Amino acid sequence: MRTRSRAVDGGDGWALRGCGFRLPVGRVCAMVGPNGAGKSTLLALAAGLAHPTEGSLSVLGAEPGSTRPRIAYVAQEKPLYLGLTVGETLRMGAELNPGRWNESLARRIVGDGALPTGARVGRLSGGQRTRVALALALGKRPELLLLDEPMADLDPLARHQLMGTLLAEAEEHGTTVVMSSHILGELATSCDFLLLVSDGSIRLGGGIDDLVAAHTHVTGRGTLADLDAHTVVESRASGRGVTALIRPEGPVEPGWELTEPSLEDVLLAHLRSPGAPALLTPSASPSGRDRTEVAA
Repeated sequence: MRTRSRAVDGGDGWALRGCGFRLPVGRVCAMVGPNGAGKSTLLALAAGLAHPTEGSLSVLGAEPGSTRPRIAYVAQEKPLYLGLTVGETLRMGAELNPGRWNESLARRIVGDGALPTGARVGRLSGGQRTRVALALALGKRPELLLLDEPMADLDPLARHQLMGTLLAEAEEHGTTVVMSSHILGELATSCDFLLLVSDGSIRLGGGIDDLVAAHTHVTGRGTLADLDAHTVVESRASGRGVTALIRPEGPVEPGWELTEPSLEDVLLAHLRSPGAPALLTPSASPSGRDRTEVAA
């Protein structure tokens, strides 16, 4: 995926703006951010279900609408035909995806949840419907899998099981996955790429290890002025000194204690400090002056 300068004006203000990024093929990407940040809008754009009025969005090397057969999208609401049975839903998936459909995989995902194929979708629990929706998405064998809060309805065991299936399929077939979620700990162990969306823009983008390595916790008896040579993301001063999360722009002066932050430390600091400069690592940076602007 690659976004370039883009805008959609629906009259109620910008939903996404200054949102340029590139997602390399084959990465498993966590998309995180507060409610209303623009995550669902960005996923809908990538799926070809929304159309910005300016700029461009390239998905699998083409406009999103033209690549829809190669994309699977599971929306947060998990829209399914409630009157169909589980078996009828899977047959529909096979009919809509000739030549791509993996029947055994779809039935295994449903079977692992002990879902009777004769059960009506409308009578299933939220977690069971999620399993059916993921069976449809993975059964399609997509090149790009877009998931909007996919595991929210699942219990911890089912979430762990389905995440394992998803990651195994992605690794075996080179599927690119974009998954929005609020479960930071789960994403840190499952994903290798991250996009932090806040206030309609990309605040962080790149490989998770690269993003964490770009930041350092510093603690010492100095002052904030002593850190002026570096990018200060968040800081706290007290009578005992200063604690800050920084992006070093060179060697840190002697006298500071340096520790490596966790991914959660980095994310929370950027969310608490929306004015901190954004960071896109080279793997996530779009070419030229690319950016995305989308208004709701």
